[in-house]
Amino acid sequence: MAYFDNASTTFPKPEIVYSEMDRFYRSNGASIGRGGYKKAVSAYQMIADTRKRIQRLLKCPAKQVVFTPTATIALNIILQGLMTNEKQTVYITPLEHNAVTRTLHFLMQAGKINIKKLELDSNLRYDMPAIENQFKKCHPDILIMSHASNVCGLIAPVEELSIMGKRYGATVIIDMAQTAGLVSCNTGLETIDFAVFAGHKTMYGPTGVSGFVMNPSVQLKPVIFGGTGFESANQDMPTAIPERFEMGTLNSVGIAGLNAALRWIDEIGIEKIREVEKKNRKKLIEILSRYEFIHIVGEKQGNEYVGVVSVLIDDISSDSCASVFDRLGISVRTGLQCAPLAHMFLGTYPAGTVRFSVGYFTSHKDYVELEQALDYIAENI
Repeated sequence: MAYFDNASTTFPKPEIVYSEMDRFYRSNGASIGRGGYKKAVSAYQMIADTRKRIQRLLKCPAKQVVFTPTATIALNIILQGLMTNEKQTVYITPLEHNAVTRTLHFLMQAGKINIKKLELDSNLRYDMPAIENQFKKCHPDILIMSHASNVCGLIAPVEELSIMGKRYGATVIIDMAQTAGLVSCNTGLETIDFAVFAGHKTMYGPTGVSGFVMNPSVQLKPVIFGGTGFESANQDMPTAIPERFEMGTLNSVGIAGLNAALRWIDEIGIEKIREVEKKNRKKLIEILSRYEFIHIVGEKQGNEYVGVVSVLIDDISSDSCASVFDRLGISVRTGLQCAPLAHMFLGTYPAGTVRFSVGYFTSHKDYVELEQALDYIAENI
């Protein structure tokens, strides 16, 4: 199977991820914070090392690292934890994932927020003067931005936008599900309060381990409660971070896999990984552009993209494409990719697109099989 669904989860993983998870689970597998014996202490040390590696990767040594099972849960903890008794204004990009938009929709229905979208021009560039005017007219309480779209791969200038948002008093959240470990971002800036990562995507770790980094001075209420192995006599959640937001048993074996992936990223270098993905995306674009019945969505000269490309195919609906490509041995994602707002903005709603996404391990064989599949479609549509 030629794998072109790396935006969902990167595959394959570095070999060290598989071997380290197997080694850890067979030799340890203990739960941290629940015992003072050697295996529990060893697991604690591994998790502490993983936090430090994430801080280095995201350039935020002064921020705290919180682990969650998914990036969606991380976003819920942040967004719901920021709610106050007063209605707040939340600005988003028009390319957000349902992990953000469904959470905000719930909060809006509860009367807690108003939602506004940042302005992009016809070339899919963030219109800074227009956005500043938006902020002047209605100050942002919260600014949340997807660093890169999971539909078309467009990278947002989040550092610049965070500086502008902070000038108007915003709490700033960056969704780095498609970029952490791939696109360099200085989340250590004082203008960035939270950055969310997904361990199983561009960090090349396993599923079931994600999280966020946060400015510890931001007041964030807990929204999920339970045991932490810390201050157990206290029926309130601990005030210490990360324990305040890490209730229940951490996925130690998943974090061991993420630790191995982070060591692999350190060895290869984030710049090299980004360079390889850029080359792979360029090759994908070149192949797709050879076929007149394929139309690439959201691609504009001069913009920066991650390895995600969405297309429309003449005479085949997006839903039908799923089974067609599957029969031909090609893994792709079709439909709305959990981002209906992005498709509304790009003009591909409600049918959606066929999404191809490459990664560091996309191979020559994958491209050969893709061309064979596209040749077959060309001859039979």
